[in-house]
Amino acid sequence: MTNGELFSMAVKAAESSYSPYSKFRVGAALLSGDGRIFTGCNVENASFSLTNCAERTALFKAVSEGVREFRAIAVAGSSTDDFRKPCQPCGACLQVLSEFCGDDMIVILSNGFFKLSDFLPLRFGAENMK
Repeated sequence: MTNGELFSMAVKAAESSYSPYSKFRVGAALLSGDGRIFTGCNVENASFSLTNCAERTALFKAVSEGVREFRAIAVAGSSTDDFRKPCQPCGACLQVLSEFCGDDMIVILSNGFFKLSDFLPLRFGAENMK
């Protein structure tokens, strides 16, 4: 699975977005350690605090299937059909991803790929709970 293929799956996942308020569709494609791919889209709610992002939707789907190891996630977002502008994960998604993914997990955006630690260098994790 190439970075480009995973990003294309994220763009496809954005088609299922439920975003009647922001009109900003986001899709994510999460590559598990065993090669399975879990997709997700953003799901808005009139009470904005109850909205769920694409990245967390994909991750929660995977975790609910018993998957706990991940290699990469691609994220695509746009208010039009042009997904060339980068759409990086929000802070909440980065924190949730950090719970299950190592600092070296690859985050694929339209402008390249990065490590999770590039976005969240001082994360709060299980080690902080001791």
